[in-house]
Amino acid sequence: MYEDRVKKAVELFKSGYNCSQSVVAAFADLYDLDEKTALRLSASFGGGIGRMRQTCGAACGMFLLAGLESGSPDADDREGKAHNYAVVQQLAARFKEENGSLICSELLGLSGSTPVVSTPEARTAEYYKKRPCAMMVETAARIFADYLEKAAKPSQE
Repeated sequence: MYEDRVKKAVELFKSGYNCSQSVVAAFADLYDLDEKTALRLSASFGGGIGRMRQTCGAACGMFLLAGLESGSPDADDREGKAHNYAVVQQLAARFKEENGSLICSELLGLSGSTPVVSTPEARTAEYYKKRPCAMMVETAARIFADYLEKAAKPSQE
């Protein structure tokens, strides 16, 4: 049902958008969010949040989508907050289970001594060969798509 969105996320990444932007923009229309706003909203999370190699940007994009899907706009809604946090934790656990980590530098196999710079690398064939980022984008988009599919099905108790 959502396979086209997973493909779109990978295509967006391969066209030059960062990992977070790619995941968020692929689902943005489901939340009445135009693509330009989605791309701007998620821009800072690429490269492990501002290219600091912290939490994977693809996972951050998935978490942004979880907020759009299940986040409560009510400051006093403790149940709503708890539900959203549970969703994020579930998505994070699955991402970590499938990839071994949520941390960008670990996913990229970078050592702690690798300098953090703000300038992104050029997207060349060599870049795509050495980076698993397209796979992380695909995984995050697929995990979120699976979550949406399960949420749409009535509970079988």
